[in-house]
Amino acid sequence: MLLGVDTGGTFTDFVLFDGNSLRVHKVLSTPDSPEKAILQGIKELGITDNRLRVVHGSTVATNALLESKGVKTLFITNRGFKDLLTIGRQARKELYNLCPQPAPPPIPESLCIETGGRLSAEGEILDPLSQKDLKMLCGQVEQLAPESVAINLLFSFLDDRAEKEIEAALPENLFISRSSAVLPEYKEYERGIATWLNSYVGPLVNGYLARLCNEIEAESVSVMQSSGGTIRADQAGQQAVNMLLSGPAGGLVGALRVGELAGHHHLLTFDMGGTSTDVALIDGEIPLTNEGKIAGYPVAVPMVDMHTIGAGGGSIASIDGGGLLSVGPESAGALPGPACYGKGGEKATVTDANVVLGRLLPEHFLGGSMTLDKEAAHCAVGKIAEELGYSTEEAAEGIVQIANEHMARALRVISVQRGVDPRHFRLASFGGAGGLHVCALAEALEMNSAIVPIHGGVLSAFGMIAAPRSRQFSHTLTGLLEKMDWAEVETLFLNMENAGCDALATEGVSSEKIRRERAMDLRYLGQSYTLKIPTGPLAQIQSQFHKLHQARYGHSLDLPIELVNLRLAVSGEMPQPTLTPLKRRGKALIPAKGLMPVYEREKLLSGDEFHGPAIVTEKVATTYIGSGWKCKVDNTGNLLLDRVG
Repeated sequence: MLLGVDTGGTFTDFVLFDGNSLRVHKVLSTPDSPEKAILQGIKELGITDNRLRVVHGSTVATNALLESKGVKTLFITNRGFKDLLTIGRQARKELYNLCPQPAPPPIPESLCIETGGRLSAEGEILDPLSQKDLKMLCGQVEQLAPESVAINLLFSFLDDRAEKEIEAALPENLFISRSSAVLPEYKEYERGIATWLNSYVGPLVNGYLARLCNEIEAESVSVMQSSGGTIRADQAGQQAVNMLLSGPAGGLVGALRVGELAGHHHLLTFDMGGTSTDVALIDGEIPLTNEGKIAGYPVAVPMVDMHTIGAGGGSIASIDGGGLLSVGPESAGALPGPACYGKGGEKATVTDANVVLGRLLPEHFLGGSMTLDKEAAHCAVGKIAEELGYSTEEAAEGIVQIANEHMARALRVISVQRGVDPRHFRLASFGGAGGLHVCALAEALEMNSAIVPIHGGVLSAFGMIAAPRSRQFSHTLTGLLEKMDWAEVETLFLNMENAGCDALATEGVSSEKIRRERAMDLRYLGQSYTLKIPTGPLAQIQSQFHKLHQARYGHSLDLPIELVNLRLAVSGEMPQPTLTPLKRRGKALIPAKGLMPVYEREKLLSGDEFHGPAIVTEKVATTYIGSGWKCKVDNTGNLLLDRVG
């Protein structure tokens, strides 16, 4: 049995696959102790079979970073470089602000210490690491008493012996991260941040996963990584930096899998939950990036390429200093939640606005297991309306329109601003709140088609059980592509492959079933940024690089191509959770009576068609189909939306 669990800011989602069919479930999250909601959901699902494999999307690492609640971490680097992470790239967030507020450094100066072991860019020893250095380090560590240590020496990816010596000299009870293990790439700032992040949140992740594994009766527990593959829980804590986009990655895996089953491979995805909205572009495969940012910090480890904004169902509406209506990024979260949840929330949210507009039906919320307080929603939105001088319904419409514009802007960032025409894609909407906004967002981007996947309200949890076991590796190797020592390239790739196969072998994946994907980061000589190109014959690599550069930036250059990094992805077999085909029916479904037609999604069968405006309710989400849109149910229960007016 496979159980996918996605812990969100408002709800914790569950998808259980028993080998034949899927069951879905939702419970309110317990942010202070996420495992409580997981145990509650398992109990409510009635799972008693301990032959259970749990795949979990955890927000522990993300929340610790966003809330600055990581552990006390010591940063060790070379002499003269203790301000490395504070100085960063010297980029200003507010370019034209002459008196910007100084940002606090990632690590206080008192926790940054210097030592020897410095290498040149060619790997020559410039400042040896002596026994005196090690003894001094141990004394400083004892005095400062950190919970974790991040070791980041210059050019350690060329020779990691000094970092290993420091690690071996430190007390065993410390959580230690080496930059040569976390991210063996050039750019000491990005490598240092990744190493610090790994140590900053690693002990918290380790502790949480240990508690979870002890309390869940399961055959195995795995965790979703930011790159869209899973890793066994007892290994995940040592690679905590790879879990910062754990939940959102599950959504993209789920969208890719559902899209493949439905025959749609080009999707613009839109995952709207209670707290935030994630958007991404799937063009036959899940895109990865090494230039992601979280909480303002560069995260150079591989992660799904998506754009996130603070707009969700729980986003709070308010009147700003200029008297204008504003929505988000502050969220009501799970507690107290939107006013309509009846848990003490008094501020108007996007969810409350949808209740006022009749698009979210109080008696059908979560399949009837949770009834919404319609009067509380009207009261909360009414306060906003009174300040604006509008009716409650007009204020609710304004709240929804502003939230839609925030999300449409995010969708343009991931598509139009990258030279991609969204009209050639189908908008895939999921997350608990996504279906309420899908038609309006498609119209904002002039798109004519959309899909609301089956189980879209818990698609991230579905993606957990559809993701393969995998690892991502990289190593810097610079030089002109035409003059590379290809024997050295092959040796480095084989070393990474051996490490990847060994890691997957501990999870029961046999070597012959491991998929290996090699790639290179390339750039024109003199450039700073790179493009990732799959390996192959030299002429093919060069041709693909020129074509991708032309497509991405509108031009290609007659300049030598430089190799920067080698990349390797290894993965096991893709799990194949299936979607049960729906039965076909000949006559149209008769909707329930009301202000607009209301359909119960569980009763829709393959081939059913109807036009908007209409509402489709289900246990884990609600979909609002706007005027001028037609909905058709495909053979697995996906709602295919097409614009007809």
